[in-house]
Amino acid sequence: MKILQTKIPDVLLIEPRFFEDERGFFYESYNERVLREKANIVEHFVQDNHSRSTKNVLRGLHYQIKQPQGKLIKVVIGEVFDVAVDLRTSSKYFGQWVGIHLSAKNKQQLWIPAGFAHGFLVISEYAETLYKTTDYYAPEYERSILWSDPDLAIAWPLEAEPIVSAKDKAGKRLKEAEVFA
Repeated sequence: MKILQTKIPDVLLIEPRFFEDERGFFYESYNERVLREKANIVEHFVQDNHSRSTKNVLRGLHYQIKQPQGKLIKVVIGEVFDVAVDLRTSSKYFGQWVGIHLSAKNKQQLWIPAGFAHGFLVISEYAETLYKTTDYYAPEYERSILWSDPDLAIAWPLEAEPIVSAKDKAGKRLKEAEVFA
């Protein structure tokens, strides 16, 4: 696996070694030892999530204020524009975001540590996203930052009005949201 830092160094892009021939393909999508040694990801994953969404669905920006979750994200069908927003007030990157195109074709993964909000926009006709989390889902601690917060100015690659849940439409602007120390 190749580990690449993004403009926020704690958010990592992971490129697996990929083998393909006339039979199909193979790649190692998760190896605890490699991630620990190459990326210093020592967190223990406790839950796997799988979502399917249609084109122009925008999910996020989600986080848990208690029981924060680190996430290891990959796309197994289609393509998404995946976003992480730093919500750690102690970070020099507080309020900044990283956006990466993840797809079944490029097989890249994104490591987003705890302390970040996460969201994605489906670019393809539909997409299936798989992600591992470092803590369990706790709806009582779930929060949402408004995906269109002008202070964040996320450059979503929108081709049409996004399809957003009522919960996400009610997300707070960063300046009003609960954040991390």
